[in-house]
This record gives sequence, C-alpha cells and structure tokens, in this order.
Amino acid sequence: MEESSQIIKLNNEIIELSSPIIMAIMNITPDSFYSGNRYMNKEDVLKWGEKAIEQGAKIIDIGAQSTRPFAELISEEEEKKRLSLALEIICKHFPKTSISIDTFRASIAKFAVEEFGVGMINDVSGGELDKNMFATISEYKLAYVLTHSRGNAQTMKQMTNYADLLSDVFHDLQDKSSTLISMGIHDIIIDPGFGFAKTKEQNFKLLKNLSLFRELKLPLLCGISRKSMIYNTLDITAEESLNGTTAAHVLALMGGAQLLRVHDVKEAKEAIRIFNAYKES
Repeated sequence: MEESSQIIKLNNEIIELSSPIIMAIMNITPDSFYSGNRYMNKEDVLKWGEKAIEQGAKIIDIGAQSTRPFAELISEEEEKKRLSLALEIICKHFPKTSISIDTFRASIAKFAVEEFGVGMINDVSGGELDKNMFATISEYKLAYVLTHSRGNAQTMKQMTNYADLLSDVFHDLQDKSSTLISMGIHDIIIDPGFGFAKTKEQNFKLLKNLSLFRELKLPLLCGISRKSMIYNTLDITAEESLNGTTAAHVLALMGGAQLLRVHDVKEAKEAIRIFNAYKES
C-alpha cells in the first residue's frame, strides 16, 4: 500500500499528519442537519472555539452555507456576513489556530483570504459548482480539501448511480488532484465525500474500502460525523448518534484517515488516542 503524505502546509505552518488530527466543524447556519452544531452569535462562537481548541482541535472548519441535502442556497453577501461574525472572533481570540472555510464559492474563498488570512478551503463540490475555484486556490497558494460530489444540495440524492462506485470516485479524485498539481497546488487533502451523492450502502462501501484512496498519496480526510449513514442505520436521530459516530471514526482511522472532520472534538480525540495505542502495541 502506498504511503500518504505526512504533512500539509497551511499558511506558514507545517501540520504533521503522522498521527491523525481533528478538524472541528463550526456551522454558522440556522439549518445544519445537527442541531447541536449551529452557532449564530458571537458569544456562542467564542464559547465553542475555546472548548474545541482546549479539547484538541487542530483546524477549525467554518461554514456559513449548509450543505445538507435540499438546503436553501443563501446569497454571497449573506455567506460573507455569517462568516465574518465567526472569523472576527476566532482570529482575534485564537490567532494561532488554523482555519478552514467550508465553501464552494471562489469569491468567498478570496474574501476569506484577503480579509482574514485564511489558509485552507474545504470545497464540498470538488470545484464543480464554481469553475473559478481551482484558479483561486492556485492564485493564493491555499491548502485545499478536494471532495468527491455530484450535483448540488437539491439534486445530489438523484445522482447516486455509478458504473463502479469505488473506481468512479477514485478516478474523479485522481484526475482533479492531477489538475490541481499541474496548477501549482500541492497541499491537497482528499475527501471521498460521504453523504454527497451516495446512498447509505454506498457510504459504507466507501468506508470499508477507504484504504484504496491512500494510493493517491495525498492526505485523507473523513467527514462522517453524525451523518445519516449512521443515524439511519441505528434508527435514531443525529442528536443521538455520537456513539455510532465514534465507532465509524475508529473504522475510518483503521482505513487510513489522517484527518477527522467532527462535531464532537473530545470524543474524536479519544478515538484517535485509542487507535494510536492499538497501532503502536
């Protein structure tokens, strides 16, 4: 099996991935699928930031546009307004914390870099929803989370037919990462896109074969925290799915995930510690 990259550069910081790290989710939205992760005022943002960093988050991923299926598309100005609320607090109070912006708009990426010095963009569309995204990442020398997806929030559930799921997802990520590299972008993180144009069964097939994506020799991110593949399997709600999420995180770590994108930092950190102890025994 090929070894994945062990570092990413975010701004001027080298982030080591020899041990898995945590990307903590901050949703500045009123309609995130998980009600326990909606932060719409400065007091909540500050309190959440302090807790996430204390518990071990290495990167904070801030999103102002919900990406759940059938989510309403907000305007560019509203996305900027929401992000500014969070970024002003995080940058002021936690200046040494690495920040990622969850957006598919190149204009928002540009805004976040120029106004707040953000060093990473997490694009759930893999460059599909804004054809200027790759050029923007290249221009500003940003780290980039390349996600496999199809369609948009309104259409993705109708786009789950694949000739061969694993091959199709792998080659899409391979082709796009090659394009990014040819554009001078080297800090690329691969995300197979759990929940984005995949059925529950397809999500579990990706999880079972996660190690396949290590052949791309790029850092591998897994974003499965409290997603429907977990709570629908257990016949519970997103609010009740922490235990299932932890079980899925351990499987992802065993499959080679180097970054976990999570709602619950403490529990994910504990899963990583158990995994590392197991691996080193």
